[in-house]
Amino acid sequence: MTLVLNFDLGTGGVRAGVYDVERRTMLSLSEASYATTYPRAGWAEQQAEEWWSAVLTAGRDAVSRCGSSEIAAVCVATTASSVVICDKDSKPLYPAILWMDCRAADEARATESIDHPVMDYSGGGDAAEWLVPKAMWLAANEPRIYTAADIICEALDFINFRLCGVWAGSRMNAACKWNYDSKNASFVPEIYAALGIPELQHKLPQRIVPVGDAVGNLQPEIAKALGISTQAIVAQGGIDAHIGVLGAGTVAAGGMLIIGGTSVVYLTHLKQQGDVNGFWGPYPNALVDGLWLVEAGQVSAGSILNWFSQKLFGLDEQGHADLIKQASSASARNSGLLTLDYWMGNRTPYRDADLRGAVLGLSLGHDRADVYASAVDSIALGSANVVAVLEERGVMVDRIVVAGGICKNSLWLQATVDALQRPVHVAHGDNLSLIGTAVCSAHALGLFPDLITASEACAAPTKEMQPDAERAKRYRDTMELYRNATESLTPVLHQLSARQRAGAER
Repeated sequence: MTLVLNFDLGTGGVRAGVYDVERRTMLSLSEASYATTYPRAGWAEQQAEEWWSAVLTAGRDAVSRCGSSEIAAVCVATTASSVVICDKDSKPLYPAILWMDCRAADEARATESIDHPVMDYSGGGDAAEWLVPKAMWLAANEPRIYTAADIICEALDFINFRLCGVWAGSRMNAACKWNYDSKNASFVPEIYAALGIPELQHKLPQRIVPVGDAVGNLQPEIAKALGISTQAIVAQGGIDAHIGVLGAGTVAAGGMLIIGGTSVVYLTHLKQQGDVNGFWGPYPNALVDGLWLVEAGQVSAGSILNWFSQKLFGLDEQGHADLIKQASSASARNSGLLTLDYWMGNRTPYRDADLRGAVLGLSLGHDRADVYASAVDSIALGSANVVAVLEERGVMVDRIVVAGGICKNSLWLQATVDALQRPVHVAHGDNLSLIGTAVCSAHALGLFPDLITASEACAAPTKEMQPDAERAKRYRDTMELYRNATESLTPVLHQLSARQRAGAER
């Protein structure tokens, strides 16, 4: 029996699970939460120390529940681009800037002026969410903090350092978010210099470790705090959704993983470099050697539905469930409303942090079920738009696995399948990121020859779901309206976004 302890740090909290590699079974699960603050429009922050406390709490509970203290390896997946600014001993100097924070929109646009082959991996520029634009913002707006920081890193790097005392970046995060040359395994200092932050190269973790390799040994005092009695290794993980590809078994080219939660992430592989203008990638060797990773996403998804149900309508969990039932009615689904899902900007295919949400066609005859149903439709249309534009770029998708919080909202799940207009395989149950981190640990322990073999052996079971033909036609007919409204309203939404920023700065 080989047991591994896995962590998935999401937006609202951490999940910990102990996985039995031989039996392909998750033996125990535990969770602990932490808070997000929104000090200004477009900003989102967390406290890194709260992450660490949650990791210890959830990890200790998961180990105690599994019935054994003999853990062979530990692996972590986290949200990407949740940036920590700290000293060399990991003491935070500033609130962690969360992945969804878009304060660095201007800095992100500035990255589009850099002419370097590595920038082609990110479509010619960085997103406002990523570490590099956020470091640029910090240098410009908090220069004393930037100068004092020994380390600017990802949440993953911070947690791994606390676990094993080693500063090491994941090749996945470096390739996808740091403008790191993952083809030649090297930093590109001229990019940082051209962006006015030459010091960043030396503030990043200098050792870059491929996903599924060993980072170091779990520190004895941390093992004790987690209730682990054996010497364990720390395996390199990566971005939560990306690691979920290993748990879904969609590593091969043509497979796609869609994880719907607070945001929606889409991940697929190409066999070779291709033109995916409007998307992120393709990144060479980001997850596995020899394949090119393409990433797409919606910044706001489940967060919009929670925003309507909780903040605007004041509903509790049961009230939200009742609203989903009401919004599933035929009348609510055909109310003549059109919503645009850009509450925190658009990640792909428009790559525009200054887009904002909109609800069009309102009348006094509409109620909250109509508005909620339209919001669900907008998120589903956003998903269909991502996949459609990818295929317009020549990226063929022949198998889709859907997972995450979307599976707990029957209306959102079915709407997505209908909008995609194709069969979808739904992964219920265990968290794919936790299974994916178990795959990483199994590889680091030498139990499988490579990550793809380990993924195929451990992938979570799925159930096929078919689209409804009539609703699929409605989404197909509405897609043109969705695209046209986005194009027409972009100038107005940009002006409103600018006013939000100006108002926040007063």
